[in-house]
Amino acid sequence: MKAFVLERYGSPLREVEMPVPVPAPHEVLVRMVASGVNHADERLRTGEFKAIFPFRLPKVMGGELSGEVVEAGSAVRDVAVGDHVYGYVDLAATGTFSEFVAVDAATMAPVPRSVSLVEAAGLPVVALTAWQALVEMGKVKKGQTVLIHGGTGGVGSVAIQLAKHLGCTVATTVSTANIAAARELGADIVIDYRHDDLAQSLAGTPVDLVLDTQGGATLQASLGVLHPGGTVIGITGPPDPAFARRVGVNPVVRLAIRALSARTRRRARALGVTYRFLFITPDSAALRQVAELVDDGVLRPVIDRVLPFGQTPRALDEALAGGTRGKVLVTTDPKAVTSRG
Repeated sequence: MKAFVLERYGSPLREVEMPVPVPAPHEVLVRMVASGVNHADERLRTGEFKAIFPFRLPKVMGGELSGEVVEAGSAVRDVAVGDHVYGYVDLAATGTFSEFVAVDAATMAPVPRSVSLVEAAGLPVVALTAWQALVEMGKVKKGQTVLIHGGTGGVGSVAIQLAKHLGCTVATTVSTANIAAARELGADIVIDYRHDDLAQSLAGTPVDLVLDTQGGATLQASLGVLHPGGTVIGITGPPDPAFARRVGVNPVVRLAIRALSARTRRRARALGVTYRFLFITPDSAALRQVAELVDDGVLRPVIDRVLPFGQTPRALDEALAGGTRGKVLVTTDPKAVTSRG
């Protein structure tokens, strides 16, 4: 089978031929139909996470997929051969940039019935991010106001839809070209980050939760627009001590992580708000609920383009370049390609 592997940190992904994996008792073998590319894939490639998730290289990359189960391990009971599934396998596992992948059956869920198998691959990472940020960590309630940065990106496009479903007033930041698209997704307040001041745009609008997809100066500005007691949930960093405890890193790395977020956490405390870092985890139960919301017409995947599987490195470059509306996918199905090189 063909797969894209990382041979050393910082090097480009390389296409190789390798044997089809044999699933362990708790795993299923999935014929990959589509896989999403994500910023986290680049952070893994450069070695940014190697102190937390050290890889034995070479390593097949990729974290999310949709496909067909072609073999099930002896201990698997809830997934059967022929099932169409989608899921996120975790950064520590990876392996979805391959024609076949053996994955923990507990990370997979049935795909939504109302979207294609390829489209379903655009959901796991962004839907789990939105779900774990808004529902599980943020516990947002009807009537609250949520600010979502990058509202027409992969995460933002689904987070807007989910926040509206939860009964929230949704503010978002986008570029000028994406204002109309953000409103179509359901955003109530659309802020052009190229021309509008964030604090001025939200003056008189108490913000309960911010989902920050940008980091840096955007994160710092977000702390200032929350009302007392509000929360910023960041997905690009800096990581916080709770994350270090959850992943069980060694004491030296734990101290380094604490230091990385110290300034942000101090400023948050001074403002009477909270900063939390979200690093998503596989969750088939949440993906089953997401599938129901998709089939009920509440959520829809937003796909910017679909490239051939053989152009996976190019797809990653295009996703990193920005300016996309929704997800960039790669597929083994030539008929599903929407962008050809």
